[in-house]
Amino acid sequence: MSNKLTKSFGISTWAINNKMTVYVITAIILLGGLISYYSMPREDFPEIIETKIYVSSINPGNAAEDVEKLITKPLEEEFNNISGVTKITSNTLQDYSMILIEFDEDITVDAAKQKVKDKVDLVKSETDWPTMPGGEKVEPNVFDLNIAEEQPILNINLSGDIPLDKLKDYAEYLEDKIERLPQIKEAAIRGAQEKEVEIAVDIYKMTAAKVSFDDIIGAVSRENTTISGGNVVNNGIKKNIRVVGEIENPAELEDVVVKKQDGVVYLKDIATITFKPKEATTYAREFGNAVVMLDIKKRSGKNMIEATESIKKIVKEAQDNYFPHNLKISMANDQSSRTINQVDDLVNNIIFGVLLVIGVLMFFLGFRSALFVGFAIPLSMFMSYIILSSFGVTLNTMVLFALVMGLGMLVDNGIVVVENVHTLMSQGMSRKQAAIEGVGEIAWPIIASTATTLAAFFPLGLWPGTMGKFMIYFPMTLSVVLFSSLFVALVINSVVTAEFMQLEEKEMSKKTLIRLSGILGGLGLLLVIFGFVSNTGGLKGIGNLMIFFAVMLWVYKYYLAKAQQYFMNVVLVKLENKYKQFLSFALSGRKPIVFLLGTFGLLIFSIVLVGIAQPKVLFFPENQPNQIITYIEFPEGTDIAKTNEFTKEIEKKVYAVANKYTDEENFNFMVESGVAQVGEGAGNPQTDGASQNEMPHRGKITLSMREFKFRKGVESSDLMNEIRAAVKGYPGVSIIVEKDQNGPPSGYPVNIEISGENYNNMLVEAEKIKDFINSKNIAGIEELKLDVNKSKPGLEVIVDRKVAGQLGVSTAQVGQTLRRSVYGEKISTYKEDKDDYEINVRFNEDIKNDNSAIFNQPVTFRDQASGRLQQVPIAALVEKTNTSSFNTIKRKNLKRVITIYSNVLEGYNANEIVGTLKKEMASYHMPKDTTFAFTGEQEEQEKNSSFLFKALLIAMGGIVLIMVAQFNSISKPTIIMFTVLLSFIGVFLGLVIFRDDFVIIMTMMGIISLAGIVVNNGIVLIDYTQLLIDRKKAELGLNEEEHLTKEDYFDAIVEGGRSRLRPVLLTAITTVLGLIPLAIGLNIDFFGLFINYNPNIYFGGDNVIFWGPLAKTVIYGLIFATFLTLVIVPVMFFILHRGKIRIHKRKQNRKNIASA
Repeated sequence: MSNKLTKSFGISTWAINNKMTVYVITAIILLGGLISYYSMPREDFPEIIETKIYVSSINPGNAAEDVEKLITKPLEEEFNNISGVTKITSNTLQDYSMILIEFDEDITVDAAKQKVKDKVDLVKSETDWPTMPGGEKVEPNVFDLNIAEEQPILNINLSGDIPLDKLKDYAEYLEDKIERLPQIKEAAIRGAQEKEVEIAVDIYKMTAAKVSFDDIIGAVSRENTTISGGNVVNNGIKKNIRVVGEIENPAELEDVVVKKQDGVVYLKDIATITFKPKEATTYAREFGNAVVMLDIKKRSGKNMIEATESIKKIVKEAQDNYFPHNLKISMANDQSSRTINQVDDLVNNIIFGVLLVIGVLMFFLGFRSALFVGFAIPLSMFMSYIILSSFGVTLNTMVLFALVMGLGMLVDNGIVVVENVHTLMSQGMSRKQAAIEGVGEIAWPIIASTATTLAAFFPLGLWPGTMGKFMIYFPMTLSVVLFSSLFVALVINSVVTAEFMQLEEKEMSKKTLIRLSGILGGLGLLLVIFGFVSNTGGLKGIGNLMIFFAVMLWVYKYYLAKAQQYFMNVVLVKLENKYKQFLSFALSGRKPIVFLLGTFGLLIFSIVLVGIAQPKVLFFPENQPNQIITYIEFPEGTDIAKTNEFTKEIEKKVYAVANKYTDEENFNFMVESGVAQVGEGAGNPQTDGASQNEMPHRGKITLSMREFKFRKGVESSDLMNEIRAAVKGYPGVSIIVEKDQNGPPSGYPVNIEISGENYNNMLVEAEKIKDFINSKNIAGIEELKLDVNKSKPGLEVIVDRKVAGQLGVSTAQVGQTLRRSVYGEKISTYKEDKDDYEINVRFNEDIKNDNSAIFNQPVTFRDQASGRLQQVPIAALVEKTNTSSFNTIKRKNLKRVITIYSNVLEGYNANEIVGTLKKEMASYHMPKDTTFAFTGEQEEQEKNSSFLFKALLIAMGGIVLIMVAQFNSISKPTIIMFTVLLSFIGVFLGLVIFRDDFVIIMTMMGIISLAGIVVNNGIVLIDYTQLLIDRKKAELGLNEEEHLTKEDYFDAIVEGGRSRLRPVLLTAITTVLGLIPLAIGLNIDFFGLFINYNPNIYFGGDNVIFWGPLAKTVIYGLIFATFLTLVIVPVMFFILHRGKIRIHKRKQNRKNIASA
């Protein structure tokens, strides 16, 4: 019988025997990876495409209650019958209804939209469906809207000593050009109004001439028209007859005859015709100066950076060739620059991690072996780029962090392969045979370890809801990276080691060193010179990199090579011997039990310690604001002019605070841009969603922060708190200061939803709850607000039908006359060049706001009995009452709802505040048919926490299943899974010692990731130890069921531990080092270093805030888990075999006694 078990792996053996094919595959991966990397669109966070369909309806002149009754409720009731609908919410305002229908994730957006459209058509066909003033039916607009499409990516501001209408013309020029870009959804103009032809009627002249609105509407519409008269044929030629009557100048309307009876009445006799901007519905300013603004939003799935670059090119061309020199154009809220910086920071983190990892590999494995393993990093990443790009994945921060996370893991397989081949070569095998057997021995263990890691991340791919769609890129990318690293290890690394592996590092001669460094340095210097001459950053970067490598060759020969040899031959050998001694100590006598129980005691101690320290629990990482947004809201019905003046006052206070952060060179190192909007565009996306209605009572001031590295260590949250303090103390107006959303939307941290049917009672109850909470003086609540109020002023007009009927006047005539007087009516269109402008008729400005004039005007009509014109004053037919109505009516799943919401002040914990609120509200008595629930961020937190706990259980189950299949044993997987459980000690102690927050999403993802990483070393250690045991059995001629002696198991376990010390330490250290830059927040700009000689070193940043908790969780857990793998796994494995020997001896003794 052979005294040694030999193994090989088919794919690797084929690769070693077909090296030229592998070289071609490697070249394809390198080239394809580079092309994919540069072609992948960049974005900050991944776009989330949800199956949400919006239905908006405009019904002018109707109160919110009427719009709800006529439009919202009938549509909702039909939508509720659609299969796959999960939630229906609506927001009904004066003149406007917006319904949001959410569907199951397995229904496509197009299918959902078609289902909704079918239901809309069904409801519209009903006879009681409301109509517009012109008689046509209200037409609901059905559309889908991506989260990314709601947020502007750029503001373009136009200003200068130029009339407003000219500024608007220039804005429209840009709007036309920009909206033609395939990436752009909308470029809305703010701060300037569309023009109209206004026929401003003088009520007194109109009454004296006995002219009605019907006369004016009929006359203008009949005159401003072009009619085809058909075709006539003369002498075989067909000619089209066209009666051309459309006006070419609004002044032509003055001579339109509106009445001939009792003398000719021209339109100019009773009205003033002007071509002017419509009544203001929007204002825009940049740092307090009036501008015309383009609010630009991109389409879903399109490249933001590409879009922004195209827009900047359009603006530059317009400035050079079309716009006057005194037109000032500035850009604000540029989201692409932030995206570029975040992506670049993560790329630099990857480079930093690679350098750290290769540096460690060099000391552990030697320079040549480090290059073999290090080569796997770019190859695996390039292969990942190819796969991800083919799936249409963008290069966003989620993908890049997964690459950072995978950085340490993707070298694990290569380390094990190279180290094992090196070990077999040192035993006298040829290079090729060592590669075949070395890969063969560990192929299935590394496949299993990769599979277990994938099993840990697989459940994260099942994450439901918005958060799941946001986070799915993390497990997806990690799975691709790990698959790529497995392919590289088994195919490419096996060939490279078979061809180039050497036992001893050959010392480079001085002559070779001079020649190599001279070539590299000389070429590099030439490239740098060319780079400076041609101003090409790429040439400078490559040249400086070559010079750096030339210098490093000298550093390596005279410093690093000696240090590396000393580390490998002295330090590592000592470490292995010390470890062997310690492991022998741990396995002797009763100490294995002591070590095991001590570790369990440490787990209990760490749990108790967490309970005592009580780290702050957060749902999502608390980001430093990149935008500080001040929302101003007056009561409904406030005139836009008043809102605008007040917003100007608040702007002064906000900019006064912002200007404190200006250095001696008058450079504001905190605030990059400041933009104010009043009216349209001033809504809050968290409360208004996709609402497109006018908002004359709303204002919004947005400060965009500079990049983190320019802020001189000042936290933007401090600036936000100062602004909050500066804008306090204004009664009768709500002012809320918020920061930009970090990650997917989850609602306000304090969000109490009251539901029922009687809106009046619900509103009273909501006010009581608000007062009740305020009376408790709970610290940290910014300001409790209701999203509904009944302060919208109105004037209710009731027609006396009896009197009106006797005089021959209908309610419709009264209503239409009042509507035309105040709101006006579109009666025709004026065409100028390619633009169309409405022609509207209404009272002139002085009279349309005069109640007396409006209600004393007559209803002019022709009496059907006598045929004579009659005039009846409206005041004689109606009763007027001042009322207040709801500003909005909100519904959720067919029930009316009112929400009490608030932000949490900086420095306070939302979970603690909500916990206190829940305790206080437990004793609050709600009236019958009215309920309340904590929703918003809390609702999302509960759902996601529940999923993550399930995901951890699924991950553990998947890992156990794979290990049972590999080992065909329960005991070995049980030992390894204990290390996963015990690795939580490191996480808990790390959180307490370093006083880190427990971030539910990130820390839980870190724990799940840890589960997959920790088992890898355990599998490799136990599998190799088992291989040694099997070889010993084969050497002694024992079969599989028979047992070795305790001493043999002792020796095999100690040797297995010693042999796997280097790969276990290496895999742990490389994974930790890959995450260190993100965990500590060290940022180095390697591109800036080699191109501009400026590394831009700084600590912190958005990536660190967002990903730091996950990185730290893995680091804490993995450091402790390494101790577990190297000590507790051998201890438990030894206890297991010692127990098996005892059981076997007892059975043998029983047999002997029985046979005796």
